[in-house]
Amino acid sequence: MPRSEEFKEWSNFPPSKPMKGKDAPGGPRVKTYVEGLDEKMEGGIPEGNLVLMAGEAGTMKSSVTYHMAYQNALKEGRRTLYITMEQSRQSLIRNMEGLGMKADAVGDKVSIVDIGLLRKNLGKELQTNSWLEIVKMYAQNMKDSSGYEVLILDSLPVLETLSDFKNPRVDLFQFYEWLRELGVTSLLVTEVKGDAGFGTRGEDYLADGIIHLMMAKVNEETVQRRLRIVKMRSTNHSTNLFSLIVDKGNFRVARVIST
Repeated sequence: MPRSEEFKEWSNFPPSKPMKGKDAPGGPRVKTYVEGLDEKMEGGIPEGNLVLMAGEAGTMKSSVTYHMAYQNALKEGRRTLYITMEQSRQSLIRNMEGLGMKADAVGDKVSIVDIGLLRKNLGKELQTNSWLEIVKMYAQNMKDSSGYEVLILDSLPVLETLSDFKNPRVDLFQFYEWLRELGVTSLLVTEVKGDAGFGTRGEDYLADGIIHLMMAKVNEETVQRRLRIVKMRSTNHSTNLFSLIVDKGNFRVARVIST
């Protein structure tokens, strides 16, 4: 379906409900703590926004997203629920600690849930529930018990595949609305390839923000990670490309190296 027709189709859906801090200029923000990035979007992501962390393999989507949760826990005491569907909890912790982010430093302020293992350990009566139902059930229970403010889903394409949506566009719209009603800032890790766009089911139209991570060939020997804020509602932000630099657990953006 042409993109123009997709836009018309999505325009038939009712507008999203207002979210905490979303519509107020200069309202509450969730900082990325990527050095040099927050000032490019008025101090961070508006609280309550639903943001796609999009990129191809190897662009450090999960690492940048986890870094945001980790630094918010360290510096502000902000709680995050990180739902992993692609790798085990132990694998994620090991990889992040390799980047200098020690799990013990944040304790239960960053709760990591391996949803596949959780589903396996559920009673037989609950194992018949869909993957989406289990994600929603656990996310709601954790919100009620811990009061987390940020929800990370890693990754959206895996959830879409495992959930076997019957009507993908409507099901995705309803899931996004459910996330908004949860009253948290949602960061959805998603895979994109080249210039193929940010989803085949209207993900880019429905999301409040898109942060695009990519690989760029600088010369015959050098490939550089780059980052761009594609959109961020309720925010005056830069749309420029930036180099993403990771050094000993520190994440920062800088001007692009062109030669």
